[in-house]
Amino acid sequence: MASTKYSRPRPVDKLIKRAPIISESFDGIHLDLSTVGGKLRFSEAGFGWKPSGGGDTFTLDGSQFVSAQWSRASKGYEIKILCRNSDIHQLDGFQLDSFERLAKLFKNWYNVILDGKEHSIRGWNWGKAEFSKAELVFNVSNRPAFEIPYTEISNTNLAGRNEVAVEFNTPDADDTGLNGALGGARAKGKKTGAGADQLVEMRFYIPGTVSKKQAEGDDAGSDGGEDVTNAANLFYETLADKAEVGDSAGDTIATFLDVLHLTPRGRFDIDMYDSSFRLRGKTYDYKIQYEAIKKFMVLPKPDDMHCMLCIGLDPPLRQGQTRYPFLVMQYKRDEEVTIELNLSEEELKEKYQDKLQARYDQPLHLVVASVFRGLANKRITAPAKDFETHRHQPGIKCSIKASEGFLYCLEKAFMFVPKPATYISYEQTQSVTFSRVSGAVSALSTFDITVVMKNKAGSSQFSNINREDLKTLERFFKLKGLRVKNEIDEDANMLAQAMRDQAMDSSEDEGPVNKADRGSADEDEESVDEDFHTETESDVAEEYDSNHESEGSGSNESDVNNDDEDHAMKDADAPPRKKKQKKSQEKQPPKRKKKNQEVQKKPLKAKKSRESPEDKPPARAGRAVMQTSRRRGSGRRKSDQRGWGFKGVEQM
Repeated sequence: MASTKYSRPRPVDKLIKRAPIISESFDGIHLDLSTVGGKLRFSEAGFGWKPSGGGDTFTLDGSQFVSAQWSRASKGYEIKILCRNSDIHQLDGFQLDSFERLAKLFKNWYNVILDGKEHSIRGWNWGKAEFSKAELVFNVSNRPAFEIPYTEISNTNLAGRNEVAVEFNTPDADDTGLNGALGGARAKGKKTGAGADQLVEMRFYIPGTVSKKQAEGDDAGSDGGEDVTNAANLFYETLADKAEVGDSAGDTIATFLDVLHLTPRGRFDIDMYDSSFRLRGKTYDYKIQYEAIKKFMVLPKPDDMHCMLCIGLDPPLRQGQTRYPFLVMQYKRDEEVTIELNLSEEELKEKYQDKLQARYDQPLHLVVASVFRGLANKRITAPAKDFETHRHQPGIKCSIKASEGFLYCLEKAFMFVPKPATYISYEQTQSVTFSRVSGAVSALSTFDITVVMKNKAGSSQFSNINREDLKTLERFFKLKGLRVKNEIDEDANMLAQAMRDQAMDSSEDEGPVNKADRGSADEDEESVDEDFHTETESDVAEEYDSNHESEGSGSNESDVNNDDEDHAMKDADAPPRKKKQKKSQEKQPPKRKKKNQEVQKKPLKAKKSRESPEDKPPARAGRAVMQTSRRRGSGRRKSDQRGWGFKGVEQM
């Protein structure tokens, strides 16, 4: 009988096969608004993206995915991925037929549903705002019109009773958030710098009111009351909380309350933190990084009562459409304060290297300047020691157009405050011109300064400066090596020369012939008539004189004899009289004669044509011939013969 052996079979070695890595690849995809496309690869672990031109590889773990959205974009279709840390990543450049494949891998690998969203393209500006976890969504007809990530919001303010202004981050010229290693992808909070034109502000009009129950949700207690609040205020508070506007890391180091600001106008509380400071006002609220501070100046006001602190910012502070490159604060010089900084002694020694003190007991403007200098690590600039006005003050009162202020001459620049705050460096100045106010020679108490910039960058004019500060300013500008042109002295020299020339001309023209032109007054003067010849050169008595009767009465013989003697004297004296009249006519210009003289001229000509006194017809008894004229300013009438004369009286 054959025996059968049973033996246990040897265990078979298990062949372990590693499953191949399954992945999906896409070309020409842009990451976070990158300028260069790249290759995108999805896997179970996450995704990776590398620019096509070479560079670093960006990877993201799939466990960080919270949600994903598929929508139309500028380069085709995009996927927007929301992460657990509230970061948002955009992948743009997909084709429409890739949606099913992408939706399947997102569901299988990441357990995330890829939602398809259609944006509203109606162009309406009236809709409903929705606050999501990472962005503000504006919906029109239940479709998103646009989304604003909270990381792109820099500030928000109540611009009116029903209006809320939202300001966006503006990348610096040096740091635009562009990552060259990732094909030009934009960093967090720097996506607004993707193009040449940037959106910097948006305003929402939110009318009406909402109840406390609607604001807190339907789960709020029914007995909470129906307190209502302004819808715009609720929107502002919610957005400021979501975007963390005004929040700063760490505790406040120092706080200064109710500080008067000249630019922008208002009173703000100043909260100073480790890396930034915050301005809190009734309407506006600002958060400013110390890195944005470029200049810090302490400027004493010429009234000996106030002191101004001027902070230069880059990028400038925005308030609506207005940009403020300078903050101007005003403090009283005699206002003192005692403050203790919220810093330990170790932090003061290690981090700030004794730039700050633990306790201050000084005037308020000195304390604020010291704290800003220590935290921002900026040097304080003061007015130049080489310049002083005639009143021994560092500031000059002047104006730019219609805005009055003070001009300060610093060591390296001009500074005009408070509004518009103007800073002009001496290195950028081409020339400085002194001139009179609007070219008026009579304005001797003030003058203007025109500063011309280099490279045709424009000019600035400072007006209404006291005349007593002219020489001091001219010496200071020459000391700083500036080109100075003094048009005031040139005008004065030209005026003096013109007055000397006028005086010499007037002295040469003086003489007996010259006389002032009195217009029509010269026509009223007593002039000699060429056609009229008097009967006698002697004075004839007036009718009211005492000699009138004796001269007017007498016999015929005496009258005839007198008449013959008068004609003889007339014939003898006629030639020299005509010569004298002709000479006077050469010296004087011809004058217009009056009408009454022309009327009397005709009978006088007939009288001249008579050859002898015998041919003359006898005159009527008592008939008087009179030639009258009126002197300027005199009411008395006189005849050319200076009286009344009776001719040829016949005996009755």
